[in-house]
Amino acid sequence: MRVLIVGHHQEPRAIELAREASAWLHERGHSCGIGVSDVDALSDSGIPAFEGEASNADLVLCLGGDGTVLRAVRLLNGASVPLLGVNLGNLGYLSEVEGDGLPDALDRFLMGPDAGRWTAENRMMLSVAAESSSGDDLGSWSVLNEAVVEKRQSGNTVRLTLLIDGSAFTSYAADGLIVSTPTGSTAYSLSARGPVVSPRHRAMLVTPVAPHMLFDRSLVLDPSEVAEIRVSGHRSAALVVDGVAVADLDDGARVTCRPSEHTATFVRFGEQQYHQILKAKFGLLDR
Repeated sequence: MRVLIVGHHQEPRAIELAREASAWLHERGHSCGIGVSDVDALSDSGIPAFEGEASNADLVLCLGGDGTVLRAVRLLNGASVPLLGVNLGNLGYLSEVEGDGLPDALDRFLMGPDAGRWTAENRMMLSVAAESSSGDDLGSWSVLNEAVVEKRQSGNTVRLTLLIDGSAFTSYAADGLIVSTPTGSTAYSLSARGPVVSPRHRAMLVTPVAPHMLFDRSLVLDPSEVAEIRVSGHRSAALVVDGVAVADLDDGARVTCRPSEHTATFVRFGEQQYHQILKAKFGLLDR
């Protein structure tokens, strides 16, 4: 088995766990390597860089928080390699185990899903593409949480027109528009007062950020629908996918979001009680 390790860059515990995982795997005849983007940050672990594409791994081991998991998903770029999240952060919605549970988690994964020791949970992703006003391709991305078209200048709003299946819905004067998956409903969309949606659901959420207009509600779209955001007016915008700025958008540029044919695959060791996880993360009490 080949394991790709993706670790938090500012968390010393990530280096310790990377060493622990490497030793455990090598004792059992398996190999592991560090992702290209992590080689410098995790150099003290003594683990070499992963050889080949991330899609060639049998498992991606994510040592950190949700941000680390999102970075691992970007490395896979739609490849259906299972991810095992080891939480070293605060929230850890996407993680499955805490740091001290790593050896047992690896052991259970090696036994395989056929032995009933783990299951694969598939999460919906977005396919996001951007074009300039002249039709030039600005890039395309597979996104797990959200795509955000947002203002570039503090103190100003940006004007964005939303089209659904090619028909104009309305124009927003706002700090930005978020298009998120159900997984991303507890991320940026939640802070903008968007709804919490079960990750088992398939839908796209469109949530305005600080809109300067009476209509300030989120839209929940069917997964067959396509959302397009066009930048209008002289104020430019930026496209941010899963927390990373990827493109500058001038007047007339457009961003298209649709459900992806790819999914993110997570290793789960028991039945996922999403609502109980949500309750624990927010410190909600029984009433």
